[in-house]
Amino acid sequence: MTYSMNHCSKWLLCDADVTLAPMVMMRTNPVMVSPLHVLSQSIKEGGTTFKKTHGEELFDFCLLNSEFNMIFNKGMACTAKITMDAIISSYKSGFLVSEGSVVDVGGGTGVAISEIVKAFPHIKGINFDLPHVISTAPVYDGVTHVSGDMFKAIPHAETIFMKWILHDWSDDDCIKILKNCRKAISKETGKLIIVEIVRDPKGEDFFDDMRLTYDLVMFSHFSNGRERTELQWKKLLIEGGFSRYNIVKIPALQSIIEAFP
Repeated sequence: MTYSMNHCSKWLLCDADVTLAPMVMMRTNPVMVSPLHVLSQSIKEGGTTFKKTHGEELFDFCLLNSEFNMIFNKGMACTAKITMDAIISSYKSGFLVSEGSVVDVGGGTGVAISEIVKAFPHIKGINFDLPHVISTAPVYDGVTHVSGDMFKAIPHAETIFMKWILHDWSDDDCIKILKNCRKAISKETGKLIIVEIVRDPKGEDFFDDMRLTYDLVMFSHFSNGRERTELQWKKLLIEGGFSRYNIVKIPALQSIIEAFP
């Protein structure tokens, strides 16, 4: 009897250049699975299933638990690498016209912005995240790591990039973040690139069931996390200071939302 890799199992190779193994290990970690067991309780009583289970919100838990923080960051990094292939190939024109600096807000350990800079060397990359995240970030050519809090201020740049950040937060928190993004870019030439799920309640494409699943995951792990429809995104963008937007569909769960002051 012989064994070999198939189309599904190849994604679980830990030593492959592109792998989902860290994400699978993160998603199946007891820290992430146990909140799902009290989902019905949270629906009845309110509150966050993650906090009911662990006594802390997810990001606070990561701050206090360095071992899980590493597992979480590796899980986010591996999916960033896979998703960035679809983003870069589908949005070349958008990055080619981006001049100067691009700051990745909530960029984790810097995988996403490093892929952008690698594909478009004319871009100066800035990876922006909380101090305990930046402290674990490796060195990348063309990328500067900056620690801070997106609720207080965001580094100035020509373009701001945010991938899977806003779905963690309530509408009010998203508007605060968007207003800080608006302050950080030029009114005349600035641009915001958001990579998020855009839910279509009547959608029937390949990813729509998974988009609904992620909506439940956000509900389970964050106090106000959710996946949003286009109308919900439009409302947030306008209140956050962005009057125009375009949605670019890519071969992935997420879409690209480019927004302008």
